Amino acid sequence: MPTANYRPLLRTPGAAAFFLPASLGRVGVAMTGLSLVWLVHSRTGSFLAAGLVSAAFAVAEALGAPQLARLADRFGQTCILPPALLAHALAVAVLACLVAAGACDVLLALGGALAGAGVPQLGAMSATRWAALLRSGRAAELPTAFALESVSNAVAYLVGPALVSALAAAGHPVAGTVLAVSLSVAGGLLLAAQRGSAPAPAARSAPHSRSRSLLRGDVFVLMGLNLAIGVYFGALQVSVTVFVVEHRAPGAAAPIFAVSNCSGLLAGWLYGLRRWRAAPPAQLLLTTGALTLGTWLLLTAGSPFGLGWVAVLTGATIPPLLALLSQLTESTVHPSVLTQAFSWLGSASAAGSAAAAAVSGWAIDALGSRGGFALTATAATAMTLQSLAGLRLLHPATGRSTRTQPTPQARWRSRTRNSSR
Repeated sequence: MPTANYRPLLRTPGAAAFFLPASLGRVGVAMTGLSLVWLVHSRTGSFLAAGLVSAAFAVAEALGAPQLARLADRFGQTCILPPALLAHALAVAVLACLVAAGACDVLLALGGALAGAGVPQLGAMSATRWAALLRSGRAAELPTAFALESVSNAVAYLVGPALVSALAAAGHPVAGTVLAVSLSVAGGLLLAAQRGSAPAPAARSAPHSRSRSLLRGDVFVLMGLNLAIGVYFGALQVSVTVFVVEHRAPGAAAPIFAVSNCSGLLAGWLYGLRRWRAAPPAQLLLTTGALTLGTWLLLTAGSPFGLGWVAVLTGATIPPLLALLSQLTESTVHPSVLTQAFSWLGSASAAGSAAAAAVSGWAIDALGSRGGFALTATAATAMTLQSLAGLRLLHPATGRSTRTQPTPQARWRSRTRNSSR
């Protein structure tokens, strides 16, 4: 099996200049939601108010992200990012002032919604830049680029919340919010400054080269997969916490999440170092199948130690799965709406996570942690079934390859795009 390498990617002219700022900004984005929870609770003493602000922030981000991405596709990232970053920073400042003034919960929730609506979509923009940079003559390197993106995202959501929690525990919740916004704005402005790697705005691209609609069956399959991923994450986090409490080992939750995250980082890194012979839709089916097996094994765990071992398996599937979904999205939709498509998939995941938070609470009240794990396993099973059902949509033609033929990824990408002309 041929190998790949991250070094040539980052040595590509302009690549490191946009990837590193986007990665820095993503740490800030990962910190923002949790930092606002700590900020509101520290000033009001109310978990209800903090929860309302957090919910408003998440809903507004899920609804606003595709709209911001649509503007970026239409007018260009370098044009949209600076005013969007300014609006986001001002919204967070307004929320902080409302908290300091002791405003009512309704006003705090509105402030949280304003802050969420302007969250910069740095991950989607970075992924779109990789696609624009490599699509022409180096398309075979796109899986490695998207694997690098998934690892960067995983690191951001591992480091960011830890920084916020550490600052809050030290009695500095305001510092956590300031740091989150500072990283987001700094990373976004540095990304916007890299004009050479920015995709051309849709207004300047060929108007009728391919259908630009996102209302298609293959896109709906990708949306459904991301919705299920959100349900998986939302149910898993609550269920693991309840499980360790049931076994009178609440301190075991952090190590379990740590080993799961570390196994995911390693798996994502290794995934990007190979050029896989199987086409992405087939890889997707295998990956979701492995995740399904792991989630059903969660129901058999009898101790936090046993749960940790299963978490290694489930965690290892996530970064490769996210990288595959990025590959499928890039080869499915028109380049002029690619940032928007990435953002819609993120919104679907957020919606699934929010729904799981409510449903898993009901399942846990009825059946304990097993009920939550059952919901997690159901979400993973739904991913596998969607992957199976989507084989014809995401992979309209199959065939064996030889060493002298194009790679399955290249052949699949060509057939998928030709079918949408």
